[in-house]
Amino acid sequence: MSLLTNQLVIAAFLAFCRIGACFMLMPGLSSVRVPVQIRLFVAVAATFALLMHLWDSLVPFASREPVVLAGLVISEILIGALIGIMTRIYVLALQFIGTAMAMMMGFGGMVTPAIEEAEPQAPIANLITFSALMLLFVLNFHHEIIKGLVASYRIAPPNLLFSPRSALTDVTDTLSESFMVMLQLGSPFVAYGILVNLAIGFVNKMTPQIPIYFISLPFVLAGGLLLVYLGIGPMLHLFAEGFVPVTIGR
Repeated sequence: MSLLTNQLVIAAFLAFCRIGACFMLMPGLSSVRVPVQIRLFVAVAATFALLMHLWDSLVPFASREPVVLAGLVISEILIGALIGIMTRIYVLALQFIGTAMAMMMGFGGMVTPAIEEAEPQAPIANLITFSALMLLFVLNFHHEIIKGLVASYRIAPPNLLFSPRSALTDVTDTLSESFMVMLQLGSPFVAYGILVNLAIGFVNKMTPQIPIYFISLPFVLAGGLLLVYLGIGPMLHLFAEGFVPVTIGR
């Protein structure tokens, strides 16, 4: 096997380590409902498509010693996993606030099979999560993840090995900003839940002989569903606006 062929194979494998690790954890493709073969084929196809763009960044490290290459492979996998997990944290924060919204409006008792995860979720959380994932792919935000992968070779080239301290800082900042954005998006439902339950508690104190909880539950559900109907559009719009600055923009 010629030297050029060796360099091509090693460079492609290094690129696959970072791209495949990212695709393994990115929203949508990391779902339990996506077969492993599809994830593998998509990662391989993206690797070959991007290899020519990344050739100058990878080929200087394609002729290193096996021990050095082993360290580069581990570092590339960790860097790709970091990029994927930062985008996934943003969607996980949306799942969290969707579950909180369902609980605040009294719709969290009945759970259904989840879209993204293996654990069951409330129907409202499923609706919001599925709508957000569809919006991310319709608006080509997966292209932004690929752009972030290409840009990562300028910020973190293979010779700069994975830095746990920087990774922990990035993950912490992403967690903080993601949950802050989601709390802002879900704040109307939090206020609704506090006010409604406070009012129901006052009514129950005044008329303790009436099972006010069972009487008020349909009205609480109706008000919560009306709030979802009026607010899901702006909520998804603000979710899409914050995806790139919170996850890939850093």
